[in-house]
Amino acid sequence: MTDTILKLGTRRSPLAMAQAEEARARLCHAHGWDANAVELVPVVASGDKVQDRPLAEIGGKALWTRELDQWLEEGRIDAAVHSLKDVETIRPPQFTLAAILPREDKADRLLGAASLAALPRGAVVGTSAPRRAAQALHARPDCTVVTFRGNVATRMAKLAAGEADATFLAAAGLARLGQEDVGHRLDPAEWLPACAQAAIALECRTDDARTREWLAPLDHGPSRAEVMAERALLAGLGGSCHSPIAVLCDFSEGMLAMHAALFSPDGAERVTGEARFAAGDTEAPARLAADLLARASPGIAAHFSGAA
Repeated sequence: MTDTILKLGTRRSPLAMAQAEEARARLCHAHGWDANAVELVPVVASGDKVQDRPLAEIGGKALWTRELDQWLEEGRIDAAVHSLKDVETIRPPQFTLAAILPREDKADRLLGAASLAALPRGAVVGTSAPRRAAQALHARPDCTVVTFRGNVATRMAKLAAGEADATFLAAAGLARLGQEDVGHRLDPAEWLPACAQAAIALECRTDDARTREWLAPLDHGPSRAEVMAERALLAGLGGSCHSPIAVLCDFSEGMLAMHAALFSPDGAERVTGEARFAAGDTEAPARLAADLLARASPGIAAHFSGAA
């Protein structure tokens, strides 16, 4: 039996465990290790403990990383597996995003109707994401949004129980759970995804050269280029969990095409912008952020600290 070489920390949700299993499989394949060489270490994140309030009201994205950060800092795990869209834009310097796995489908899927237009007038839409709420209300101002939190199964159960007429789930998460055919795919060029949606990140201690070396072969260059550009945009905007921001970034032949939109929380106001730039250029997303904020109405700009 192979001794443990690496300990990977992960949240306990079924999706988080599936993502950790994917990371373990890729690590073992890259290094020719037996599966026992990588131990999965599940933790219960603060964000999983409180399900009845929007994330922004109870501490934001840090609730997904707090426990894993502590375990990583204490050396109880060698690396943490994250859904990168749930990771704060500014990370402590003692941690490094050592590998970004190949991104899955960046789209959202709509459950409960074949399209937004097909929803009955006055439909109730369940979501806790400001981006999804604002986009839904922008497209269908007659609808009502109610808070939906919980893992994939919980939200699907709430929908089945009639707590809402429709909800949204990330196509990538559904695919990783073997449910890629659930709901109706929304074209990400029209219904923009979240920053870093569909990306799995492996984070380790910055001074841990051995773990960084082991994780390096898993890093997917095009996916890293996309998500780092999206995170640079978010940093330029000063966006938070409260901020209705949507962005799509696609890599092709060393170049990135970025399309972003900012909304007022009620969806009534929107400002959009596009940019094309070389992979690795973090100044271009910052310029796009500045342009968006310069053109944003007060109802939008108030939700982005970059406007200050």
